[in-house]
Amino acid sequence: MKRGRLPLTALRSFEVAGRLKSFTLAAGELFISQAAVSRQVRELEALIGKPLFTRRHRGVDLTPAGETLLSVLTGSFDMIGDCLDGLRDDGTSATVAISAEPSFAACWLVPNLPAFQKENPAIDISLDADTRLIEFRQHEASLAIRHSVTATSWSRVESRYLCDVALTPVISPVLLAQRRPLQAPIDLLDYDFLHEENRDLWHQWFLKAGTSAKPERGLVYADSGMVLQAVLRGQGVALIDTLFAQDEIVAGRLIQPFAITLPYGAYWMVARSFSGLSPAARDFAEWLTAALS
Repeated sequence: MKRGRLPLTALRSFEVAGRLKSFTLAAGELFISQAAVSRQVRELEALIGKPLFTRRHRGVDLTPAGETLLSVLTGSFDMIGDCLDGLRDDGTSATVAISAEPSFAACWLVPNLPAFQKENPAIDISLDADTRLIEFRQHEASLAIRHSVTATSWSRVESRYLCDVALTPVISPVLLAQRRPLQAPIDLLDYDFLHEENRDLWHQWFLKAGTSAKPERGLVYADSGMVLQAVLRGQGVALIDTLFAQDEIVAGRLIQPFAITLPYGAYWMVARSFSGLSPAARDFAEWLTAALS
């Protein structure tokens, strides 16, 4: 097909709908109506003479023709976007937008960012806390930091390993002083338990410690940042990532009664393309990798 006849608007709508597997999400990214996305996709299907999607009640799937077209379009639009970004960037911009897990942002990044800025005073960081794996095409962030228990890679982005997560029991020394000393893991049952998201992690830790204890009660918080604040205030005993607890233990604000740790996945740094990062973003990525190694 001649370049002058390429249906660019319809191709863009198809690319977003195919990438997100949803006409509704595509409409949100493109700031148009779902009906407009659907109409443009139908016009594109009519033009090429074959379906690009299999419509289902709650979503859409790509046909083989759709998969082929999407693989070409996504790469092509990314290259165009990267080229425009490069032309627009005159080399003076030194702000790096970071999207990070809320607990990692609050418990590690915020305390450690001053060290980065001391080494890189010309670079500003814009930090957003978000649990979702972002689509860099519709998000201002250059880099994302995500936790996963099992995954090591994600579609349409590149990922780099940062560090393992190991959970360890911690308790406030003030709370510990109010009761008998902890001599064995089972003694923790004398205390209130704090949980992150659900109550299963403590059961897993007790199994690792050689007992089948399964705490059924205790406050449940949405993320480990909240749990850390709760345990510092003496609300109970908690399982905290050793990365977050280390400074508090060294400072004497928390006590680690047992050295038994529970492996719980890893942190990953994610970008659309590491080779396409700005110099400032590359500096931050290198610093973060070194700081966590």
